[in-house]
Amino acid sequence: MSKSIVVGSTLAVLGLGGLAFGAWQVQQEEAGPQYAEIVDIQALTRTVETPREVCEDVVVSQAAPSRDPNRIVGTAAGALVGGLLGNQIGGGSGKKLATVVGALGGGLAGREVQGRVEANQRVQTTQRQCQTVMDSHQETQGYEVSWRHGEAVQTSRLDSAPQGNRVLLEDGQPRWEAVSSSEG
Repeated sequence: MSKSIVVGSTLAVLGLGGLAFGAWQVQQEEAGPQYAEIVDIQALTRTVETPREVCEDVVVSQAAPSRDPNRIVGTAAGALVGGLLGNQIGGGSGKKLATVVGALGGGLAGREVQGRVEANQRVQTTQRQCQTVMDSHQETQGYEVSWRHGEAVQTSRLDSAPQGNRVLLEDGQPRWEAVSSSEG
């Protein structure tokens, strides 16, 4: 084979190879960077409950303490009045019997009246009443981000929500630090 054919063939192969490589580079440059569309962002939350004590002053009405728990004053006053009334009835030994019966009946009645009067006597005091209530709030744990490239929709979990509607892809994986809004 002649030297010129070998040189010509070599140059032709190198030229075609260079041309093919150049075309491939132009195609890659025209394709540019690849982006995925962010289609959904869901906050992942949990409920946190915190107890706290709530106190308030409440006016409470209760029975007044008795100064005479055995109702001696009412019994004595009733017996005195009953005895005086019984003494007005009859004469002789009947008068004595009426006085004794009047004193007994009056004593029982006086005791009952004193009990009813004391039961209706109330004292109001202020008491501090406390109870534990639960405050609850939602705490964000992260974000579930769905993104689409071509027909495939995938989901990633992130600590913070992306600010934009597309993400740069590098080797088919999103670079979350490179999120942007689409132009036009």
